[in-house]
Amino acid sequence: MTRLTRSMLAAILAVAAVGCTASRPPLAVVPKVDLPRFMGDWYVIANIPTRLEKDAHNAIESYRLAPDGTIATTFTFRAGAFDGPPKKYTPHGYVLDHESNAVWGMQFVWPVQADYRIVYLASDYSQTVIAREARDYVWIMARTPQIAADDYRRLLDLVAGLGYDVSRIRTVPQSWPASARAASNAGDGR
Repeated sequence: MTRLTRSMLAAILAVAAVGCTASRPPLAVVPKVDLPRFMGDWYVIANIPTRLEKDAHNAIESYRLAPDGTIATTFTFRAGAFDGPPKKYTPHGYVLDHESNAVWGMQFVWPVQADYRIVYLASDYSQTVIAREARDYVWIMARTPQIAADDYRRLLDLVAGLGYDVSRIRTVPQSWPASARAASNAGDGR
């Protein structure tokens, strides 16, 4: 097994780890996600990064409904700098709660599925927070590469209220020319 394969497997297993949540109430998810509207590009504004995401720049999580009902996911970023080497991962998402569409399994490698929960979604589908029951990783994402400072503080407060240690959250550097943002937002499912 190569060093890169071992590192990727370790990162995937860390994301999939259940963690101890017995002392915390279960995470409440949003009541309903309109999946077609949720599809498209989401800029990662901030996160508690997984091993794969450390030092990510221009990170984007893109979702597309596949014909079989799964969610084709493409996670892209530049490693270490805006001109760093491009990275791309293509896990598959699975809706686990079809009543709300807000609880997903995300599979990087078979048979491991990571727990993803949509705990916040703006009414206009412009911002979202994806959390995990274990409260180990979290993602604040938006349809635009930057959000207002007041919105960011409000989302950090929301994440803190879920039981996360917000001192672990890191902003993800985003720098895009206006033309790239417009092209990216054209496929955001709106």
